[in-house]
Amino acid sequence: MKRRKIVFIGAGSFIFTRSLSRDILTFEALRDAELWLVDINPDHLELARRMVQRYVDEGHYPAAVHCTTDRREALPGADGILCTIQVGGWEALQDELGIPSRFGIEAAIGDTRGVWGFFCYLRTIQPIVDILRDVQELCPDAVFLNYTNPMAMICRTVQTLYPDLKIIGLCHSVQETIMLLARWLDADVRDMTYTCAGLNHTAFYLKLQCKGEDAYPRLREIVEDPAIYETEKVRIEMFKHLGYFVTESSYHNSEYNGWFRKRDDLMMRYCPPRKFDGSPGEYMSSMIRKMASSRDHRREDMLEKWFGEPISLDRGHEFASYIFNACFGDGTLFEFNGNVRNFGLISNLPDGACVEVPILAGPNGLKPTRIGRMPPELALLNNIESQTEEMAVEAYLNRDKSLIYKAVYYDPYTSAKLSLDEMDQMVDQLFEACGKYHSFW
Repeated sequence: MKRRKIVFIGAGSFIFTRSLSRDILTFEALRDAELWLVDINPDHLELARRMVQRYVDEGHYPAAVHCTTDRREALPGADGILCTIQVGGWEALQDELGIPSRFGIEAAIGDTRGVWGFFCYLRTIQPIVDILRDVQELCPDAVFLNYTNPMAMICRTVQTLYPDLKIIGLCHSVQETIMLLARWLDADVRDMTYTCAGLNHTAFYLKLQCKGEDAYPRLREIVEDPAIYETEKVRIEMFKHLGYFVTESSYHNSEYNGWFRKRDDLMMRYCPPRKFDGSPGEYMSSMIRKMASSRDHRREDMLEKWFGEPISLDRGHEFASYIFNACFGDGTLFEFNGNVRNFGLISNLPDGACVEVPILAGPNGLKPTRIGRMPPELALLNNIESQTEEMAVEAYLNRDKSLIYKAVYYDPYTSAKLSLDEMDQMVDQLFEACGKYHSFW
């Protein structure tokens, strides 16, 4: 059987590279793979090589590990590609999160949608478009799995520009949430079955079963437990009022709607920030400065611990290795939730937008599942979020900066707090501060 070639672009993302390489090697058909690690930072690349090589050595795998700072050296003949790049780093976050913070728009993480997500998209999209241009030239049959955020906007863009490539966006939130719900239900996650669909980070479990029985009645009882409620206030409130459980975590999910962050008392009740003693509007900038200053120390601690302790060779719960095995390994079919364009998949969400739906991976490719109509109370929220993402994508595709302003106008959280003029001032400042990342205008 042909030795498979898998390329990690952004291999300096230690956690992703470590876990995904471990998982890939656990499959018999992939244990002798050529693993190519690509990163523009040579120091990070060497650390990633040491991590991956440790798995190869301790697992006695006949795999080969290669490193390069030039992706065009790695891509020819690739069967699978994993994209985990980050563009700009902490310096970019200082402006992207700090400027909205001074206007009272506080992010939890800020990498998905909303004003922070739109500017994260603008600084990230051109490098990924360039990567896909090389993929189209050098390995057009490869399966390209994107882990970089903002997931929906990136996938919508590159799936539009390169419609013949096999591009799927992957996230943790679906599988991590089903494991959470299984724990609450005191069930084995293998007994849980579900249909989950919507948008990345705002997908809902339209069907949720445990051992073939509807699990929602029991879940409604469980979330009344104060100890459970305290752990996931936002998601449980959404569940109580909308009737379906949402994927991404409470702290992150509070960014995507206008219900939990529009007043300080609501934020402190549902999604309080970490303790901070300082002036209003400076919380986010202060947090970023602290994270940046401790970055090297935390990285060294992580590396010292990882290289100094025993490691597990057991496969994790990320989807990527299962997808690769299904498509070009032993051919075992695998169903997962992924991000693709909406062509007849969810009938009451925007046509052509990026949606998250079940996908079947196998030797014949990647086949998305048609969901039909979502419940209207879910579709309405997803429509608002999706159409703001659509405007941001069209801003890039058509080189029309005005659409970023308009996308911000309709972002649920931002529009719940600011006037149109205030939003204009905020976006003006963001374009001025972040323009160095947007050479395509």
